[in-house]
Amino acid sequence: MAGKEVKFLYLSQEDMVEAGVLDMDKCVDTIDNMFQILGTGDYLMGGPGGNEHGIRVYFPKEPKGPHMPVAGPDRRFMALVGYLGGKVNVCGEKWYGSNIANYERNLPRSILMVVLNNPETAEPLAIMDGTLISAMRTGSVPGVGAKYLARKDSEVIGVIGAGVISRACLMSIACALKNIKDVKVFDLVGKKSEDFSAYMRQKLGLNVHPVDSLEEAIKNSDVISLATAGTNPPFIKNEWLKEGCYIALSGSKTDFSEDFYLTVRKVADNWQMHTAWRQEVNELGSEIRDLAGTIPHMDIHDLISAGKLKADDIDNLGPIASGEKPGRINDEEKIILLTGGMSIEDIAWGYEIYQTAKKKGIGQELTLWKEPHWL
Repeated sequence: MAGKEVKFLYLSQEDMVEAGVLDMDKCVDTIDNMFQILGTGDYLMGGPGGNEHGIRVYFPKEPKGPHMPVAGPDRRFMALVGYLGGKVNVCGEKWYGSNIANYERNLPRSILMVVLNNPETAEPLAIMDGTLISAMRTGSVPGVGAKYLARKDSEVIGVIGAGVISRACLMSIACALKNIKDVKVFDLVGKKSEDFSAYMRQKLGLNVHPVDSLEEAIKNSDVISLATAGTNPPFIKNEWLKEGCYIALSGSKTDFSEDFYLTVRKVADNWQMHTAWRQEVNELGSEIRDLAGTIPHMDIHDLISAGKLKADDIDNLGPIASGEKPGRINDEEKIILLTGGMSIEDIAWGYEIYQTAKKKGIGQELTLWKEPHWL
């Protein structure tokens, strides 16, 4: 009996744009649906517990071979694998390398690919550029969070960090909240705040404008979006925060007081993933642990380790999206969303774009084999 021919769809970045990868309204809906599936438990990520963020190559401080790269700022290769059930029912992987020195080579810091597979047969469905998938799915999560956790009458947004991820975060929050009137932007580099504001003002038709200080961006904001990097995280004082505000941390290292963490309502994208992440880092040797750097939301982990918080004090967005648990309970509670990024987000948005590309005839069909050489 002849073996089966296997083909898959290849989608370049240009193909992805044509297929709608930058459509934030659809992305927010797609990631919202993903969180609903997550809330039912119909998903798997890496590792025996099914909740690991991914597996990473740790480059050493000193090379072990003549061409081996060495550790550097944001220098890594990583694979995020998973299965998403529900109507999606697909396996996938995001594979990426990152090097901050790429900017000097006229390349993005991170270069990413997404692969989708049939979960039964492992046949590839698609191989696609993942750079825009990753940025959009990261940015969409604060918007999904805003749908369930922000006050519906929110009018003012404070944006901290004027990078690409903040663009996507602001787009998604504006999708979820229709009464936004004012957007304040702060970045340590003033020119970045100005450029960001001009771009997003034209993109969204909102009053997006730079402000001179972190305090000014935070005060009187109904929604605060933080997406910052670097060794000096912003310190946010409790008295700056408006009653009933919603704060979205997109993997940022941010300083709040211990009292803030103990009193605010805490919601995570998937706290089981963060727990597995912390355990993995704890089990690394001291040299590799130094190379690993800081994982997201270490302050929360430290409070749990000290017995000042329990893991049960942290809600998860999946059960909220699926209706198992309530979202915002009243207009007074302050809510912080803790995110770290999940493979199933890349799978969900990648699969949606793959489906659109197939319908519209976008991309290039490639043959893996006409007939398997060994069967």
